[in-house]
Amino acid sequence: MRIALVTGHAAPSPAGPAAAAPADPREQAVKVAALAGTLVRLGHQVTVYARKDSADRPRASSVAGVRFEYVPAGPEAPLGQDKLLPQLGAFSAGLAERWQQRPPDVVHAHFWTSGLAALAATRGTSIPVVQSFHSLGAADRRRQAVVCEDAAVRIRLERLIGRNVRKVVAASSAEVADLAGQGVPRTSIAVVPAGVDTSRFGPTGPVARRGKRPRLLAAAPEGTGHGLDTVIRALAAVPDAELLIVGGPPRDELGADPVLHQLARLAQRLQVVTSRLLFTGQVSQARMPALLRSADLFVHLASYEPTEIQPLEAMACGTPVIAGAGGADEDAVVDGSTGALIPRDDPAALARRIRQLLGSPMLLEGCGIAAADRARSRYSWERVGQETLAVYDGSRQQLAA
Repeated sequence: MRIALVTGHAAPSPAGPAAAAPADPREQAVKVAALAGTLVRLGHQVTVYARKDSADRPRASSVAGVRFEYVPAGPEAPLGQDKLLPQLGAFSAGLAERWQQRPPDVVHAHFWTSGLAALAATRGTSIPVVQSFHSLGAADRRRQAVVCEDAAVRIRLERLIGRNVRKVVAASSAEVADLAGQGVPRTSIAVVPAGVDTSRFGPTGPVARRGKRPRLLAAAPEGTGHGLDTVIRALAAVPDAELLIVGGPPRDELGADPVLHQLARLAQRLQVVTSRLLFTGQVSQARMPALLRSADLFVHLASYEPTEIQPLEAMACGTPVIAGAGGADEDAVVDGSTGALIPRDDPAALARRIRQLLGSPMLLEGCGIAAADRARSRYSWERVGQETLAVYDGSRQQLAA
C-alpha cells in the first residue's frame, strides 16, 4: 500500500531519536516515526507529511526507507496546538495538492488537528482516512490533565472527526469508552495499542548502578493527576525501599520545578529520608533501558495518559508494573501475573502490594518474566504494525463495499 501518515509536528527519523535526546516516548512525533519505520519494514510505501516548522527543512527527504514531506503552512517555527489550528487551511491545501499528484491508498492522521487537515484534503476523493487521536479533549477536561481555553472547540471538532473518518484507532479499551461517549460508532473503532521497541527494551543488557535497597521507579509528572503523592505516601510505609522519579526538567533545573518541589516537601513531612527519594531529571533515550532494568518495580498511578508507554517499556525490560485500575494500563498489566492493579488513591493498598512483591523474590521474578513475555508478544512494533495494516485494509474494503 501507499500509506500517508499526517502529523502537524515534524517527525524524527524512524530509526529512533538520537541517543542523547530526552527520553519522552509519549511525543506524538516519535510514535509516528516508529510506526512509519515498522510499516516500511513490513513492505509498504510510507510518506510522513508534517508541517514545515523550520527554514532548514527540505521539501522532501528519505530516511530508512520512509519519505518525509514538509508542507509550508504558517510560520517556519514550532507551534503549539493553539497556534496550529489557524494554519490548518494552508496545511490541508498543501496536502491536497501533493495527493493530486501522488494519491495514497490510505491516510492515517495523528492528533485531532491533523484529522481536520486530512479530511479537508481528501474531500471529493475516495481516499479513506483513519484517525488516531492520541488524547481526547473530553477526557483531558474531565480528568483535568490539560487546561485549555479552547477545550470546547476541540471537543466539538474531535466529535466531528470521529464521525466522519473511515476508522478511528483507539489505544486502549478506556479510549474506546471515551470515543463511544462522544457518539463515535463502536463499529468504526479499532483497538491497536501503543508499541514498544523490544529490540531496545528487553530484559537483557546493561543495568544502571544501584545500592542495596529495593528500588521503585516512577515517571516524572506530565501534568496534574500524576499519582506520585500516593506513591510517596506508600514509600513511607515501605521503609527499606527507595523511589527513583525519572525524567522531568534538566537536572540543574529540578529545584525550580514546582511539582517536584511539592513532592519533595511531602516526603520531608512524612519523614522519608532524602536518600530514599531521588529525582534523576531529564534522561536520554539511551539510558532508559538500563534504568528500567535496575528497578524491582515500576509504579504508575497517573489518572490520565492516553497511551502508557513507559509502563510498557518497563514490562519489556522484565520489570513488573504496579498500576492504577481503570486506565490504559489495565489492558497491559495482568493483576497477579505481570504486576498488580490497585485503586489509584490508596497508599495503604499500594504499600501492601509493594511489600508483598518485594517480600517474595520468586513471585517478583515470575512477574518480571511474564511482563517481558507479554510486552514482546502483544506490544512489539511488528505486531502493532500488522494490526494497523489490518485497520487500513478494513477501511479500504469498506469503501469497496
